Formats: sequence, structure tokens, C-alpha cells
Amino acid sequence: MTPTLRACVTLALLMVAGGCAERRLVITSEPAGATVWVNDTELGKTPVSASFLHYGTYDVRLRLDGYEPVATSARAETPFYEFVGPDLITEAIPTGVVTEIRWNFNLVPSFERSQDRETFERELIDRAKGLAGKLSPTPTQPEAQPASAPAPAPR
Repeated sequence: MTPTLRACVTLALLMVAGGCAERRLVITSEPAGATVWVNDTELGKTPVSASFLHYGTYDVRLRLDGYEPVATSARAETPFYEFVGPDLITEAIPTGVVTEIRWNFNLVPSFERSQDRETFERELIDRAKGLAGKLSPTPTQPEAQPASAPAPAPR
């Protein structure tokens, strides 16, 4: 077998038996246990891991009782070895390449949970009164007109 033919056979075998690039999102939160949706698909509770196909920007939502919900976007940046050219080598590696994109979100306690119940209710009522004072006054009954002298009789 000639060296050129041997190289072609080796390359063909590597491509057939080659690995596969795997892409994973790993999403965590502080505190853990938040339910996660990516592009309106529920992935589970943090910490959670899922496969993805394309790099780019994703819509991300997290919700955990007692914490403010998070609705944002996060970007999965393309690593250099996934661009055209280097990706041929990446795909040919027999063990495959795993790319992990990690996103961490810090959840903020909801306002109701960050105070004791009495303080929360008092401040809620105070805020409501303050907002009511900013509204335009409600229409009132027209003031009664003072009785006027009878009109003079026609002549």
C-alpha cells in the first residue's frame, strides 16, 4: 500500500469512526432549585444540563418560590474550534469534544419574603395611599349655585 493510499484510508477511518462534537448548556442558580426555561422549553430545576445544537442568543427564564422571577437572554458564544476549518479536526477526534456553556443566575428574594409580614403590609398600604394621592382627583358633585334674585318680569 502506498503512503498516499494509507493516509487516505486512515483519514477515512477516522472520519467514519470519528467522534462527535457535543454541546452542553449548564445552568446554575443561587440558590439552587429554580425551574429553568430556555426558549420556552422547560429544562428542569437548577443545576440543570441540556444539549443544544446552535450557538447564539437564547431566551432564559427562571422561577423559584420566594424569589423574583428572572426573564433575560444569554449568549452561547462559538469557540474557535467550531468555526469552518478547525471544525473538521474537531469532528475527527475519536473521543469527541464536549463544549460546555455555563450560565449562573443570582436570584433576588421577593419583596414579600424579605420583610416580616407586619412591616410588609404596613408599607404596602402606605405605598397604595401614596399612589392614590398621585391620581387625579375624582370628579365631585358640582357645587350648589347660590339662589339668585328672580328675573325681572318682561314689560
